[in-house]
Amino acid sequence: MTFASESGMEMQAEQHVLKFVRRGDIVSLPGVPPDRTLLEVLREDLGCNATKEGCGEGDCGACTVVVAEPVGQGLSYKAINSCIRLAHSVHGLAVWTAQDLGARDGFVTAGPPQGDEGPLGGQRPAPAPGRGGTALHPCQQAMVDCHGSQCGFCTPGFVMSLFGMYQNRVLAGETVSREKAQTDLSGNLCRCTGYRPIFDAARRMAELPRVTVDEAAVLAQLRQIAPAPAAAYSAPTRLSDLLRLRAERPQAQLVAGCTDVGLWITKQHKQYAQVLDVTRVAELRQLNRSADTLRIGAAVTLHEAYAALVADRPQLRRFAERFAGLPVRNSGTLGGNVANGSPIGDSMPLLLALGATLVLASVRGERRVPLDDFYTGYRKNRLGADEVLASIDVPLPTAAEHLRVYKISKRQDDDISAVCLALNLHVQAGRITAARIGAGGVAATPVRAMKTEAALTGQPWALASLEAAAPVLAQEFSPISDMRASADYRRGVLGQLLMRYWAELQGEPVLLEALL
Repeated sequence: MTFASESGMEMQAEQHVLKFVRRGDIVSLPGVPPDRTLLEVLREDLGCNATKEGCGEGDCGACTVVVAEPVGQGLSYKAINSCIRLAHSVHGLAVWTAQDLGARDGFVTAGPPQGDEGPLGGQRPAPAPGRGGTALHPCQQAMVDCHGSQCGFCTPGFVMSLFGMYQNRVLAGETVSREKAQTDLSGNLCRCTGYRPIFDAARRMAELPRVTVDEAAVLAQLRQIAPAPAAAYSAPTRLSDLLRLRAERPQAQLVAGCTDVGLWITKQHKQYAQVLDVTRVAELRQLNRSADTLRIGAAVTLHEAYAALVADRPQLRRFAERFAGLPVRNSGTLGGNVANGSPIGDSMPLLLALGATLVLASVRGERRVPLDDFYTGYRKNRLGADEVLASIDVPLPTAAEHLRVYKISKRQDDDISAVCLALNLHVQAGRITAARIGAGGVAATPVRAMKTEAALTGQPWALASLEAAAPVLAQEFSPISDMRASADYRRGVLGQLLMRYWAELQGEPVLLEALL
């Protein structure tokens, strides 16, 4: 099969057969182009029309499906956006859509309901018949019970996020609170219900008869699928193989979770004859701690990477939950976010404030580059044509550290920052001994506020010191005006966030309306 590259040159690309498990069967699809999305395969090749195409950019959640891969003796389940996920990335995985939750699709009823009346009140109705006369899955039945669907377009995506929550929370014995439901459903948008009945459905799932996946059967089928050979879409499992392929195919498009490259395909209509997927490389999926450093492999998902950062710095929890929606965090990787280098990416201001260092690897060896020195211009960096980002080294917190991160956006959840500011001042004996401030949305690249850092370092730890530095921070950058915010608004926010930082650390109530 012949493909056209971005340069317009034609090249011959070897194909492999895409295989994954769905509805108790191994699906085999030959000739799938390397840049074809999972949503296209599901809807157009397999007729899964319950999986909807909404925004085409991982923003609305209508396309949500759940994928699972073997971990230990079981399966790890993740809700993802199929509209920006490349189809070949699910080779050797199990896939569920909203059409795949019936009893004949490999589910087993494992227990009785917990009682006649649930915590939300009201008698529990009998399960309604679903497709083919089988009972609905609890995540579907709960949506029916709680009237969680109106126009219905978003419903399949919500059901699949609920299914992911059911597998990861309900079956693990967790109590699903409204707050947990808001977190897990943050990547799904609805314009009809006001969300309250959907959040009720999330809580109601646990009251229904327990249903489990026949994981032994799924694992047996997954073991029958051989790893994909190196072809137009290559997903090596060892770092040495990745580096060799990178050296041999410098023109191949590197991908991780495709939460950005997927947009280039769906919105900019780019085509890629060769794709090199880093997410199967075992060495890049590891999290390791030494005496003073957390090493995050470049293929660790954003969800897992932020969980590790929050374990060391609990104050980052809310910021981590506001990084896109859960399906994006389940697919996207920290390494991909850093290598992409978007000026409005939220990871980089935080990592700049923490003093992170990148490990770049090639067949020639490894080299370390401070994140401060990695970016050379708008979406340009020091990564060589034969190199990949292997890991991110983050210093562990010290007693002197005072860290806060602020994301300013039009929506509270699932939105892009107008400004992202990470403040990390070290205080000892009543004096600011060091300062690192990372900012996003204010320049062509994620950037440190060096002038403001200099203005703060050595000063007393006092309100007067931060008040003196606030005008410096407000004028340090030359942001642009765009659809998210004006340049003046961005400058004004920067200075006020320094005041918010002080107020929070002093335990004072913060009235955001007064600051912003």
